[in-house]
Amino acid sequence: QFQLVESGGGLVQPGGSLRLSCSVSGDTLDYYDIAWFRQAPGKERVGVSYTPTNGRRADYADSVRGRFTISRDNANNTVVLQMNSLKTADTTVYYCAAGTFPSGQSWTQSPLYSVWGQGTQVTVSS
Repeated sequence: QFQLVESGGGLVQPGGSLRLSCSVSGDTLDYYDIAWFRQAPGKERVGVSYTPTNGRRADYADSVRGRFTISRDNANNTVVLQMNSLKTADTTVYYCAAGTFPSGQSWTQSPLYSVWGQGTQVTVSS
């Protein structure tokens, strides 16, 4: 069974860093486009970052560009989201998601992803 498991969330002070990991099991990572989303209570999931298959360029939401870096390790079936210069506004639950879709589709559309992890809480607070 294809599964995603997130880890690495926690509590950090503003300006600090966290490293989220998304471990893939049950299939091969390099078949899938992978994205990180985040969702605040009562709000829709919002795309944070995206790493497509076949070495195409990663992308980021404007709110995190320059602060977050996504990377994928196909050999170890893991996608990492390095989050630096964290702000209180980054506080929420983060999810990784996997899907396969044409490159012309906007990666921020959550219905494009068929498999989701359980989420990991990130809290940025002093």
